[in-house]
Amino acid sequence: MSSQKRGNRISTLSARGLNIALVVSKYNESITKRLLNGAQACLERHGAILSQVPVIPCPGAFELPQVASFLVSRHRWDAIVCLGAVIRGETPHFDLVAAEAARGIQTVALNSGMPVVFGVLTTNNLNQARERSGGKHGNKGWEAALTGIEMGLLFRRLRQSRKK
Repeated sequence: MSSQKRGNRISTLSARGLNIALVVSKYNESITKRLLNGAQACLERHGAILSQVPVIPCPGAFELPQVASFLVSRHRWDAIVCLGAVIRGETPHFDLVAAEAARGIQTVALNSGMPVVFGVLTTNNLNQARERSGGKHGNKGWEAALTGIEMGLLFRRLRQSRKK
C-alpha cells in the first residue's frame, strides 16, 4: 500500500484486487494521453496490475457516458474512470459538450449505483489543459484514478456491510 496526500488528510489506499476501467477520449489526444499516463501511474503506485486495467478509447468527451453505460451493464467493475479534455473555442460547442459530458457521467453513476468518475478537464485554453495534465497544477488523471480507487473501495465496503 502507498499513501497519497488528499486534501488535509493522508489516505492509505490499495487498488490491489479492484477492477477499474479507464475510458479515454481521443479528442484533444495530446492532453488525454497525459491524463491517461497520470491515471495509470496512480493505479500502479497503489498496487494495480496495469495489464489488468483496460483502456477503452472513445471518440470524444460527449461519448464518454455512452461507453461508461455499456461497461456498467457488464457488472464487472468496481469503478470506471472517464478521462477527457474539453477546451473552450470560439463557439458555444464547449458549453454543450462540457455540460453534457458531466451530466451524462453523473447520470450513469446515479442510475447504475457504480462509481463512474468524472476526470474531464474543462479549460479555457490549451495551456490550462497542459498545466492540469502534468504541469504545475498536477495531473487530474491521477486525481480521477485516486477517486476511482477510493470510491471502489467505499462501495465494496458498503456492499459487504449490507450483506451482514
